[in-house]
Amino acid sequence: MFDIASVRAADASQKFALVTLDPGHFHAALFQKEMLPGVSPRVHVYAPFGPDLLAHLGRVNGFNSRKENPTTWEMEVHAGPDFLKRLLAERPANVVVLSGNNRGKMDRIQAIVRAGLHALADKPWMIEREDFPKLGKTLELARQRRVVAYDAMTQRYEITCILQKELVNDAEVFGTCLKGSQNEPAVYMESVHFLKKEVAGAPLLRPAWFFDIRQQGEPLADVGTHLVDLVQWMLFPEQPLDYRKDIVVLRGTHKPLILTRAQFQSVTGVAEFPAYLKDWVQGDRLDYFANNSVSYTLRGHHVELVVLWEFEAPPGGKDTELSVFRGSRSRVEVRQGKEENYVPEVYVVPNCAEARAAVEAALQKRLERLCRTYAGLSLKADGARFRVMIPDQHRVGHEAHFALLVREFLGYLRQPKTLPAWETPYMLAKYYVTTEGVKLARMKP
Repeated sequence: MFDIASVRAADASQKFALVTLDPGHFHAALFQKEMLPGVSPRVHVYAPFGPDLLAHLGRVNGFNSRKENPTTWEMEVHAGPDFLKRLLAERPANVVVLSGNNRGKMDRIQAIVRAGLHALADKPWMIEREDFPKLGKTLELARQRRVVAYDAMTQRYEITCILQKELVNDAEVFGTCLKGSQNEPAVYMESVHFLKKEVAGAPLLRPAWFFDIRQQGEPLADVGTHLVDLVQWMLFPEQPLDYRKDIVVLRGTHKPLILTRAQFQSVTGVAEFPAYLKDWVQGDRLDYFANNSVSYTLRGHHVELVVLWEFEAPPGGKDTELSVFRGSRSRVEVRQGKEENYVPEVYVVPNCAEARAAVEAALQKRLERLCRTYAGLSLKADGARFRVMIPDQHRVGHEAHFALLVREFLGYLRQPKTLPAWETPYMLAKYYVTTEGVKLARMKP
């Protein structure tokens, strides 16, 4: 066993130190894309020995060896099948980062919190409805232990999401949010992702277990957590929600994406379908349940969310996003499609020609105030709609959002009283929608 006393002595000048637990997703490395003030450069990794661990170390090494602004992380690896038990016994650091296989993640977070360690966990914390009761108990346990258990909602740092939130909450621009209906929801979000992609400039090989919905979860339970979070973050900012009173989940759906054996091998490097996928294998094809939707009401407002995975983007294509909020004066949209060159853009569409001048004036007024924080924002007429022009310096990108999130998380560790009280009910509301939506989808033939 390593000398824990010497580790603590070497890190005496640093208030926080990281442990990464069983990294199986590339997000685990993104938490270390930059050096973090007040955080020890020595990071411990507890994981079983295998390709997931090696891939994680390779990504961190890439950050250390890059030409521009290289990091200086020192990785100390503790590999073995009893990695969680060893971590809880040895406790070489006080902050545990989790991003990997989602099966059993809620139990791991609860054990970490019970041990008095802070937890920074990538989404999702759970993928099955039966784990939902553990969430409230874990968050209460964190309060009692005076530690922070934080959900990594990186989309809150995306400039277009920030601007959409600001505009939706401007009554002169947006009005009030409509109630909508199931056929015409007040809020509609759609997220389309591709299995074959590059991350940090290199082809991404996904672990084979990514395709097991009992380990990774269905897309609504995974990617969908971001969408649900954004809806409530924008519609009811900093307002505690009660999922038992404020939310009614109406419908959930799912359908498979058919993958050939060759396609599976190209994105995993694994030639044969593993035995744990046998329930979804038919000959040379895998029925991967990669597509979900959920319809629900949030304080009476109808919301529909759609999460889709496809194998590969068309030439020149990338992931796409669509987010539409319908107000009494205008629609506020974020679109990231071919027309936008796959870069998210913010649009405001007045509900009628008579409202155009008033909406434009209100938009100009709001952007002037926002320019105090986000310099250079401007407005451009685009047919019947207006487009918010966003300078490049505010478009930091998905990977950079992790560093921003970690810095805010560290701020909560330094001053625990600054952690917003509404985050706990937000968490409960979010995971109630995702797990209940998947549950309803599976109940249908």
